[in-house]
Amino acid sequence: MSRGYKKMKMQWFYICTATLFACYVLTKLVRRFNGWYYHLKLRNKQYPLPPGDMGWPLIGNLFTLIQDFKNGQPDSFITNIMLKYGRNGIYKNHLLGTPSIIICEPEMSRRVLLDDVNFKPGYPKPVAKLLQSKFAVDGSKADHRHFRSQFTPPIVDNKGLEMFLERIEDIVVHSLEEVSSMKHPVELLKEVKKVSFTAIVHVFMGSCNHNVVKKIESLFEDLMNGLNSLPINVPGFTFHNALKAREKIVKILEPLVSERSKKIKNGQHEGERKDFMDILLDMKDVNGRKMEDGDISDLLIGLLAAGHESTATGIMWTIIYLTNHPHFLKIAKEEQEEILKTRADSQKRLSFSEVKKMVYLSKVINEMLRCVNFPFSIFREAKSDVHINGYLIPKGWRVLVWIRALHMNSEYHSNHQQFNPSRWDDHTIKVGTFLPFGAGSRLCPGSNLAKLEISVYLHHFLLNYRLERMNPECCNTNWPIYLPTDNCLSKVIKVARV
Repeated sequence: MSRGYKKMKMQWFYICTATLFACYVLTKLVRRFNGWYYHLKLRNKQYPLPPGDMGWPLIGNLFTLIQDFKNGQPDSFITNIMLKYGRNGIYKNHLLGTPSIIICEPEMSRRVLLDDVNFKPGYPKPVAKLLQSKFAVDGSKADHRHFRSQFTPPIVDNKGLEMFLERIEDIVVHSLEEVSSMKHPVELLKEVKKVSFTAIVHVFMGSCNHNVVKKIESLFEDLMNGLNSLPINVPGFTFHNALKAREKIVKILEPLVSERSKKIKNGQHEGERKDFMDILLDMKDVNGRKMEDGDISDLLIGLLAAGHESTATGIMWTIIYLTNHPHFLKIAKEEQEEILKTRADSQKRLSFSEVKKMVYLSKVINEMLRCVNFPFSIFREAKSDVHINGYLIPKGWRVLVWIRALHMNSEYHSNHQQFNPSRWDDHTIKVGTFLPFGAGSRLCPGSNLAKLEISVYLHHFLLNYRLERMNPECCNTNWPIYLPTDNCLSKVIKVARV
C-alpha cells in the first residue's frame, strides 16, 4: 500500500511538472508570436526592424506600460527596454493596439517631428475619434499649413495674446478670491480646471452664458476620460460615454456657431471684441471655401480639449513645486513684487509688457514642463516605409517620440530628478532634448497662450496666497498623466501683502 502510494505520488509529481513545463513553453511561444508574425511579414524589406519586444498578441506590452506608470515608475518601462536592447534610441514594440516604433534619441526625434512628407499625426483611436477634425488632424499638408497660418497668430503673437490678457486676469482673480474664502479644503486641480476651462471658452468663443459654460464643462469631463480608454463603443464603457458626451457638446456648440454666423452676416457683431469663433467663421480653405458650422464645432471641441486640462495641470504642479521648494518660491515672489514696485499708481491691471518681464517665472514654467511631461509621447504614423539609422519604420506603423526619455535623461539634464529652475540660467540645451509642445509644423499652437494663463495665475497667487496641502506626502500616479492621487487637496490661504 505504501509503495503504491509513493508511486502514485511520483506520477502526480511528473504530471504536474510536465504540465507546468508545457504551460511555460506555450506561454513563451504565444508571447513570441507577435515578433515572429511581423518578422515574417517584413522579411523581404531592405532594412530590418529595430530591436525590441512586440509583446503579447493583440495587447502587446500595454499592461506593462500601464502598470509601470500607475506604480509611480513611468521611466522603468523605457529604461528596461534600453537595458535589454542597448541604447541605440530606436525600438520596436506593440502599444495601444498597434505595432509601434519607440524613439528616444534627440536627433531621430526631431527628424520624425519635422518630416511631414513621411509622417503624419498618429493619435490613438480614442483621441482621433473624440477630437476628430479634418483640418487639425486629418487635413492634407497644404490644408493644415493654410489652416495654421490663419488661426495661429492670435494665440502666438504678442498682439493676439494681449487681447486675451484682461479676460484671463478677471477669471483668475475671481477664482482665487472664491477658493480662498472657502472654509473647507478643496481639490486644487478641480479648481484650476474651472479657471482654465472658463478662460479658454472666453478666448475661443467670447462671453458665453454661465450655464452654457457649466454644461459644456461637465460634459468635457466625460469626453476627456474617454481619451485614454479602450475604444469599446458599448453602453457602460468609458469610450461610449465619451462619444455620447461629444454628441451633446456638438448639440450645444452648433447653435452658438450658427447664431454668431448670422450676427456677423447681419452686421450685429461689429464693435464687439473678436474671439476665435469669429476667426474660424471667416476662415477659408485652400480652395477658397469657408468652413461649415459642423467643422467649426469639431475644431472648437479639439481646441477646448487641448487647451484647458494640460494648462490646469501645469498651474497645479507649478504651485506644488514652488511650495515644496521655499528658496525658489522666494525668488519667484520677489520677481512679482518687483513688477508691482515699478508699476504706475494709475495702473490697476497686469500688462503684457509686465508678463514679458517674468524671466524667472518662465524658467520655473520650463522646469515644470520638463519634470511633469504631460504627453509621455508624441504620436506620429509612417506614411511610407522610412529608413532611420539602418532600421526600418514600416508604412502604417505608429511612431512614439518618447518625451520622458528626452526630458528625464541625466545625459541631457544633470540631476534630472530634481526640480531646479536655476538649471535654465545658463543652460545650453541640446537641440531635441526639450520638446514639451512638440516640434515642426505640428508644434502646439496654443503653447504661448498656455504659458500666459499659467503666468497670470502664478502672478496673483505668489503675491497674495499660499498653499497648505492636506496630504503633502500623498502618492502620485502617472497614468494617464502625472497627478497627485488626491488632486492636491489643499487650502488656499490669502496672505497680507508686506
